[in-house]
Amino acid sequence: MSASYPPSARSENHPTDSLVRRILHCDLDCFYAQVHMRDDPTLRGKPVVVGGSPTGRGVVAAASYEARAFGIRSAMPAAQAVRLCPDTIFLKSDFSRYREESSHVFDIFHRFTDVVQPASLDEAYLDLTDDLVPYRSATHVAQEIRRMVLRERGLTLSIGVAPNRLVAKIASDYHKPDGLTVVRPHQVLDFLEPLSVRRVHGVGPATAERLGRLGVETIGDLRRLDPETLTARFGRHGRGLHDYARGIDDRPVRTQRERKSLGHERTYSRDLRTLAEMDEQIEWLSQRVAHGLEKRELVARTITVKVRYGDFTTLTRSKTLAEPPMTADHIASLGRALLRQTDAGDRSVRLLGVTASGLDRDAMVQLELFDRP
Repeated sequence: MSASYPPSARSENHPTDSLVRRILHCDLDCFYAQVHMRDDPTLRGKPVVVGGSPTGRGVVAAASYEARAFGIRSAMPAAQAVRLCPDTIFLKSDFSRYREESSHVFDIFHRFTDVVQPASLDEAYLDLTDDLVPYRSATHVAQEIRRMVLRERGLTLSIGVAPNRLVAKIASDYHKPDGLTVVRPHQVLDFLEPLSVRRVHGVGPATAERLGRLGVETIGDLRRLDPETLTARFGRHGRGLHDYARGIDDRPVRTQRERKSLGHERTYSRDLRTLAEMDEQIEWLSQRVAHGLEKRELVARTITVKVRYGDFTTLTRSKTLAEPPMTADHIASLGRALLRQTDAGDRSVRLLGVTASGLDRDAMVQLELFDRP
């Protein structure tokens, strides 16, 4: 399911699209339960709870959407969950399994940008503002991420696309599960207007109760509340609430991960059958890889070509050099040579990929920095 929030004429306090950030909030749907249901198809369509035993003092860590339909929620006592739905299937948590799966999904996020901030094992913020050159739009990236996670990991996730973290987080929950909601800058106020004030970052049950005594039930109510009243009741937190109610959130997406590789791949709507077609695609992919390396002031010593044949057989071929390739032409030349180490041309190809690894800072840039007086 996907949606772009209906357009609005309102543009109060919002810059033009070209000046705003492009933020994605990616949230895997009922992650723990979904991993088990993917690996055991007999669980699909059934109420599944991951967590402690209902015969003891266990609690619900995650619940499938079928279980949620009975009112079962995370952090609920497992004994209460079984009373709500006696047919619930209870499974033990397996966090090593979830961490491994999370790592695979985050690797997909990093194919599009280095600016990835994990919020938990199953959700992350991505800032695409400076990484949109190879792509049509942030919406297109969100669609590609959903497609790749489903195809490669067999999992669904919901994504919100917005000009800041606050709105992206709210948007990702707007059409769950397996949803995509895009909120453009001029749509932010109308999007937030009818939503419960509990959707606002930092508004828990106690704060919501205090706001309720002021007649605030929706984000629109909060936006119309006098800012001095908010500050008097909530101090500095009140000023933040007033900004959030107007869709203003300057919190950056922070990351500390060091990139180990940079690559791009493409799945084709029809299989490629000739080497000429494949060479053209290798060149296009190599240009994107070279652009990413140049933008990050990196060089790579290893180039890898990934090939998936029409029957879904997948293989890779790599070449490591003493001197790193510096240009798109050099990468493409290596890519074409590696392609010829496969059966491509004799067999049709449905996917091609080019990846650069063994990354290091560009020596040319280092010399310029260190030699400057």
